[in-house]
Parts: sequence; C-alpha cells; structure tokens
Amino acid sequence: MISSHIKEFSKNAHTYDAHTSVQKEVAHYLVSKILNQPKRILDLGCGSGAVYRSISWPIDQFTGVDSAHAMLVQHPTCKGIETRCEDFESLAFQQTLEPSYDLIISSSALQWSRDIEAMIRFCAFTCKEGAFAVFTDKTFESIYAHTGLQTFLPNARTLLALFENDFTCSHEIKTFKLFFEDNRSLFKSLKKSGVSGGDKKLSITQTRALIQNYPHHYLEFEVLFVWGTPKSNGL
Repeated sequence: MISSHIKEFSKNAHTYDAHTSVQKEVAHYLVSKILNQPKRILDLGCGSGAVYRSISWPIDQFTGVDSAHAMLVQHPTCKGIETRCEDFESLAFQQTLEPSYDLIISSSALQWSRDIEAMIRFCAFTCKEGAFAVFTDKTFESIYAHTGLQTFLPNARTLLALFENDFTCSHEIKTFKLFFEDNRSLFKSLKKSGVSGGDKKLSITQTRALIQNYPHHYLEFEVLFVWGTPKSNGL
C-alpha cells in the first residue's frame, strides 16, 4: 500500500518545485553547515534534488533515494549520480547499501518515517557523518490550533534526544514563515507542497470554512537541524 504522503508527492511532482521554497531553503541551510566536503553521499528522501543542487564542492558518488518516482525523474543526472526509487526504511533496500558513506543526509524527509528511532540508529551505523533536517510539531501550528486537529509531526526536543543517543551532534531549531497574498493561495500551496501529509481529515465544508476564516496570510514551519558523527559504529 502506498503511503498517502507518497501519493501526494507523486501527484503534484510537476508543480512541487514551484511550491516548496521552504524545503529548498531548509536543504540549502543544512548543506551550508557541512564543512568536511564529503565525497560519497547518501541522500534519504532526495525528492527532485534540493540537497544535490546545494552542494558546492566536488563529489565522487551521490546516491539519492526516494519513494516517489515522479519526483526522482526531476533529480539532476550526471556521472557519479545514482537515483533509486525505493523505501529507504525497508530492510531489502538497506541491505543493498555499501558499508559506509562519508555522509548520510536527509532534508525534510525523516518526519515520514514509520520508525524514526530505528532510522537514526541505521544512519549511525552506516555513515561517518550525518546531517538531518526534520519538520517538527510546530509546523502549521496555527492551522492545527484553528481546526483542533492533532499534528502527526514529531516534537523537536524528543527527536533531538533520539539523535543524541547515537550521534555526537550539534543542532539548531529554526522557524520559517512563508507568506501569501490570500488564503486561497496559501492552501493551494499547502496542498501542492506535500508537507501536509496528504491525509484529508477535514470535510469539504470544513476546508472551505478554514480557507475563509484562517486569520493569517502565512504558514509557519519549525525545523530541527542536526549535524553530527556517530558515537560508535565500528567504522
């Protein structure tokens, strides 16, 4: 069964880049703090290539993994780049990977994990360095408060504790706001971005009421950034 967020990303892949300025900004900031210029990189949830496009140093090998094929076809391709349409949480996929990457990076993807603690541990055993950006439960806070719905996103402090179990790391929690001319444009962008998760939890009537009465012309996003080295992985 295809997860709802994968369906949403695939359906809107042709307009995704036009509606994801925050995700691009997040990827650029995440990459900008990587100082060691790793040569062999694994990107989990690579999408259409925001991480790769943010890399300014020469690399030998870049492997991008994503479950949405329609996103992958927009990823840059050239010598040294491999893209794989697979579930990065699956054991079958993980067993095909090389023993160690200079860097495992994931921008705006790990919040979809079915078991994020297991994914963090896997990354720690498979990399020399990790860099992660994860949307947290303060994302769309005003929308959730206005509708009474519960967020599916992880809490930043709880998530940081999981990373600190396996990585010696530094972190930042940053808030982004994306402004719109009107509420209809705001909700159109929210739908096409895929970040909302793709689950339709409001009725058509409720959605129309929310568009009409939502009191802000912006969406807020909170992102946990983590950069670190594994505490112990035998590498």
